Order: sequence, then structure tokens, then C-alpha cells
Amino acid sequence: MSQIITLQATFIPNQGEFFRVKLALEIAIEQVVLESGCLQYQITQESEEQIVLSEQWASEEHLAAHGKGIAVQDLNESLSALLAEPVKLERF
Repeated sequence: MSQIITLQATFIPNQGEFFRVKLALEIAIEQVVLESGCLQYQITQESEEQIVLSEQWASEEHLAAHGKGIAVQDLNESLSALLAEPVKLERF
């Protein structure tokens, strides 16, 4: 049996870009929650300084497929000029 994978991604918007970052994440969330093996993919904390997205995946294979998927590619492209620093990804 596969072990559930839990991650937390922290996004630090550039000054004045909070709403654009949040919108990009909301669009991605709509797509990602439909992916096979996605157990959770949602914003769990937000402020003008940072947005935290929590995710859970049914297995390493599902997480790997997600990482190569179109939703992640589109999100990365959307966020490319909106973040003050690279996304901080923590695994629990």
C-alpha cells in the first residue's frame, strides 16, 4: 500500500501582486483537484505577504504525474513574474 504524501507550498507575492497570485492558484486548484490521486489541494493560509497551499497525494506516482502535468506548467508560467522568491515546498 502506498503512503499518503503531504506537502505545503508557500508563495510570496511581489508587492501588489497578491490578488493575481491568488487568482492563478485558484485556477490551478480547479484543475488539480480533478487529477488522479489528488486527496487535497487547497489554500490553507493567506495574507498579503504569503499564500500557503496544502496538498495531499495518494502516492509518489500520483505526485510525480502531477509535477509533470499541464496544470503545474500553466501555474508556473502564470506565476513567473509575480513572486518575490521561489516557491518554498515542504514535505511532511
